Amino acid sequence: MEFGQVNFKCMELLDRANTETFGTPEPTRVLTDIKKGPFIVVSGHDLKDISQLLEQTKDKGINIYTHSEMLPAHGYPELKKYPHLAGNFGTAWQSQQKEFDNIPAPILFTTNCLMPQRPSYQDRVYTTSVVGYKGLTHITGDADGNKDFTPIIEHALRLGGYEHDHSMSGINGGHVLTTGFAHAAVLSHAEQIINSINQGHIRHIFLVGGCDGAHPGRNYYTDFVKQTPMDSLVLTLACGKYRFNDLDLGEIDGIPRILDMGQCNDSYSAIKVALALADAFDCSVNDLPLTLVLSWYEQKAVCILLTLLSLGIRNMYLGPTLPAFMSETVVKYLVDTYNLQPITAPEQDMDAILKRG
Repeated sequence: MEFGQVNFKCMELLDRANTETFGTPEPTRVLTDIKKGPFIVVSGHDLKDISQLLEQTKDKGINIYTHSEMLPAHGYPELKKYPHLAGNFGTAWQSQQKEFDNIPAPILFTTNCLMPQRPSYQDRVYTTSVVGYKGLTHITGDADGNKDFTPIIEHALRLGGYEHDHSMSGINGGHVLTTGFAHAAVLSHAEQIINSINQGHIRHIFLVGGCDGAHPGRNYYTDFVKQTPMDSLVLTLACGKYRFNDLDLGEIDGIPRILDMGQCNDSYSAIKVALALADAFDCSVNDLPLTLVLSWYEQKAVCILLTLLSLGIRNMYLGPTLPAFMSETVVKYLVDTYNLQPITAPEQDMDAILKRG
């Protein structure tokens, strides 16, 4: 639990660093289609890297596309001011080998989630910071973290991109994503959300997010979100959102039903919103009409789970399977103490959450 509190502080510091440097995220529509001409795809989490690349590609006729966890970059004012930050390429990390196959552009990985490359694009992958792979070009920075992205820029110009506009979509066929609903953006509508709850227009809020992966059971999260009632909101974050973030679920009183809060570390935003709503209704987070449905894959998600537990948050659903390091004793403790539950089937879990039938 102490470790969870440390992680909460780390997320708070990162949130402050990002917003003080790049501005407070704003709700932003992002297209999934790729324009003709030279482009670069940027994956990972490092906003400073994409900021430097945007500045260095300014007026060069090169478009920049985010990938996977870099999608929230579109919401930051100091990044979205660049008109050549043109959209988002593909979906979550586990689909990169298929989506990057024969891509006519270079790809920059700024943090983890790099998979072994196929020969059809291996010569186009660049790494920086802590991520790397044998045989790939690695771009280093100076003592102040400044980087020269000339090699990848020249490579993009040589490859030339697609000859014609290239249509791509999300998992469910959608061509428009929305991001930028971090805590400041959501809480700017706090009064409206509270009124909608009091009037019965919003009866439940779900937080559905976490890490994505290739496990077949992860279509649970798509099906679950599709089954959420029309009088509910879905907060989401991290790459698990790609299971459903291209769905159009409509709005409630002008508020989009799907609210993308950002990267995995932006779980801090979700916690801030939950605490603010609890304060407004003079109750605990556990008394709110709020349910967390989480997907996990690796260490970051486990850190965030520990943070939520350290805050005393109960009744969470976790999947697609329970982590192997959770012994029977640990699972029993978490179930007995926090009512942590493994996911079952979307309809069954929805019935239990909403106390139907």
